[in-house]
Amino acid sequence: MTRTMLATCLLLTLAACGGHSQSDADKAAAQPPQKREKTVFDDQLKAIDKAKGVEAQLQKEKEQQDRAIDAQEKADGGG
Repeated sequence: MTRTMLATCLLLTLAACGGHSQSDADKAAAQPPQKREKTVFDDQLKAIDKAKGVEAQLQKEKEQQDRAIDAQEKADGGG
């Protein structure tokens, strides 16, 4: 019985804290985006963004190379 009551209280507590009302979402959407303030992490964030860009470029080049290899193998009669 104690476990049941504890579980019920826990579920009610979680249910009461969860979700946002529609008006909260409307308020957030209506506000213009705030100007981002400079932080001590800006340099690190720029480095991460740059690394993501390099990764995307390398992935694109890898796919092109894979296609060239596949085309060469087909032309040679292998595979």
